Amino acid sequence: MQHKIDKKIARLHYYLKLLDEYKIDCKKRFLADPMYEGAILHYLYLISDGSIALAEMMIKYKSLSSPQSYYEAIDILGENNIIPREFAYQFAKIASFRNFLAHDYEKIDYVIICEEVLNKLDDIKQFIKYIEEAL
Repeated sequence: MQHKIDKKIARLHYYLKLLDEYKIDCKKRFLADPMYEGAILHYLYLISDGSIALAEMMIKYKSLSSPQSYYEAIDILGENNIIPREFAYQFAKIASFRNFLAHDYEKIDYVIICEEVLNKLDDIKQFIKYIEEAL
């Protein structure tokens, strides 16, 4: 199981690297290039979905209670001190973001993506760090 967790973490680092590169001139490129828009939204989806999958893998690895939702997967990690509770409370919003990207992508506000979401990638990095420490 740890091998699968390590592979998931490696993929998340790969997506983070790509998204860091997409930060440059985001608003201008988002409006001008539909391929850029598609790529950035795709990688944001992969990183949010991958973070939830990583949480579920850790739950299984640590033999914790099974989550009933994506949000609960993050919450369980906080309740079991794998990640700090306050961080878990804030980070669990990634479940809603994942669902938004999967189902409401037509309502995307490029300003929010470029100015807010891409600047929260450090939260993903911190989440990965907590998971690595818990291994």
